[in-house]
Amino acid sequence: MLLLCKFFAKLQEIFGNYAECDLFTLWVLYRYFMAFMIHYFIILAVIFDIMTTTDYQKIIRQTAFSLSAPTLKLCPPDTGFEVAFAGRSNAGKSSAINTITHQKQLARSSKTPGRTQMINFFNVGSPDSRIVDLPGYGYAQVPEGMKIKWQKELENYLVNRQSLTGLILLTDIRHPLKYFDEQMLHWAKDGDLPVHVLLTKADKLKRGAQKTALLQTKKQLQALDLPFSIQLFSALNKEGLDELADVLGNWLHLGETLNLENADFDNENLANDKLDNTELNNDN
Repeated sequence: MLLLCKFFAKLQEIFGNYAECDLFTLWVLYRYFMAFMIHYFIILAVIFDIMTTTDYQKIIRQTAFSLSAPTLKLCPPDTGFEVAFAGRSNAGKSSAINTITHQKQLARSSKTPGRTQMINFFNVGSPDSRIVDLPGYGYAQVPEGMKIKWQKELENYLVNRQSLTGLILLTDIRHPLKYFDEQMLHWAKDGDLPVHVLLTKADKLKRGAQKTALLQTKKQLQALDLPFSIQLFSALNKEGLDELADVLGNWLHLGETLNLENADFDNENLANDKLDNTELNNDN
C-alpha cells in the first residue's frame, strides 16, 4: 500500500505542472490501465492457444502409415511417444483418425467389424511420435478364442508399453462405456495412463441429449478414480477437432517437433543472411 501511495504521489508530481490531477483521478486512470492490460493479456493468451493448436494440426496432417503388427512382438521399438486409439468395432475409430489427420483413407475399417485384428502404427511427423490404432473389440461374431487372445494382447500393451503416453477411448455417445470399455479403463489405470474419452457420433443427438450423455459419462469416469478428460466428437460435422489435436499435441510432445522446426527455420535464415552479406562484400 505504501508503494502504491508513493506511485500515485510521483504521478501527481509529474502531472502537477500540466494539469490538476488528484489522487482519485490517478486511481481511476490506474484502474482503467489495469483493466486494459488484463484484457490485453487474455487476448494474447487466446491468440497463442489458437496458433499452438493450428501448429499441432499442421504436424498431425503429416501423419503417415508405418506398419501393421499382428502381435506386440512385431511392434516398432518401444521408444518415443505413442497415443493409442481404442474402442468398440463400431465406435468410429477409423473415422476419427482420418478426420483429425485430414486424410480420408489413412485408417481403413474392415467391411466385417471385428475381423481386423492388427495393431496399426502411424508416424506423426516423425517415427518418434506415433498414433496407434488398436483392434476393435466387442463384436459378437468374433470367435471366442480370438477374443481371449486379443484381450491378453491389449492388456499387455496398455500396462507394459513404455512409450505409451495416453489412451484415446472412443465410445458411441448413444451407448457410452460398455463392459469392455470399462475393462480398457481399468487396464489404463493399471498402466498409469491418462485417458481422453471421445463421445463419438455426437451429431446423432440434439444438444440437450449430448449434454446429458456427457454428464452421465463423466460420473462413470469419476467413479473409476483415474486421470481423464472427455469431449464431444463428430467426424461428420468436424466437431471437437481442436480439442483432440491439443490432447495429441501434448501427449506426443509435438511442441518439441515445433521447436526443432522453428530452430531449423531460424538457422536456414541465418545461413541465408550470411550468404547475402558475403556476396554483398564481394561485390564491394
